Amino acid sequence: MGTTGNPPVVVAVDGSETAAAAALWAAGEAARRHAPLLVFTAYGYEDAAFGGKMSPPSDWLEFKETEADELLRTTRATLEAAVPGVDVSTEASDRGPVPGLLEVSARARILVTGEPVGAIAGLFSGSPDVDLAAHAHCPVVVVRGNESADGPVVVGVDGSPLSEAAIAWAFEEASLRNAPLVALHAWHDGDVAFPGEGLQDSGRRLLAQRLAGWQEKYPDVQLERRVSRDKPRSRLLSASRGARLVVVGSRGRGGFAGLVLGSTSQALLHHAACPVMVVRTEEEK
Repeated sequence: MGTTGNPPVVVAVDGSETAAAAALWAAGEAARRHAPLLVFTAYGYEDAAFGGKMSPPSDWLEFKETEADELLRTTRATLEAAVPGVDVSTEASDRGPVPGLLEVSARARILVTGEPVGAIAGLFSGSPDVDLAAHAHCPVVVVRGNESADGPVVVGVDGSPLSEAAIAWAFEEASLRNAPLVALHAWHDGDVAFPGEGLQDSGRRLLAQRLAGWQEKYPDVQLERRVSRDKPRSRLLSASRGARLVVVGSRGRGGFAGLVLGSTSQALLHHAACPVMVVRTEEEK
């Protein structure tokens, strides 16, 4: 992850209501983890500083810097009042949002953003050049929908290395919240079973194999396994209703790993009913 010591939970703010909600979520996450919280904003042109094509006028940058400093000051005061005891720091960058957030993600434990609407939607476009969750150096959480106070953490499992990384984070998040964990494997008619097994049995075997070691590491987490015949995105979107958090790998099996998010992850970022965590692996970076 490129971090040492006690890396911060980082939240991106831009003055929007969705970012304010993300900041409150991130403060709670930092408190659960006994980690510092870094409130971050990037106010430059998307292709401006550090080798980009355009440099904005200096008076424009000065205005945006003043605006950013005021946003960080008020956000910090709000969070310190809402979640006492959290170590809150702030940072502003004159880079564009995507390069700024990618840079700070190398120092982060988790990078948190608001729901992808308005300007934030451009951070999760599905483009090879602009897709924050597909390129960040740490897990990215998009705070959207409503986090159920007593619902489970849900993790999508497909047997890939990415879903293994997602399982690790999901168990940790469930343990931190004293929440049950739902491990979900969905299959459809195009999938292939183990020789001599039906797809339902194959799915149960896959879950048993992938979860055994993690159950031993987190005996406090109540685990429910679900295997269903459906498209993964449909099943995960359904499971997100009433959940505290959905955790997925940035891509499923196959495809060009690391270029863009898989279709399931994209669908969740834009349509899930609760916050979504997208996890990458070191091998992808």
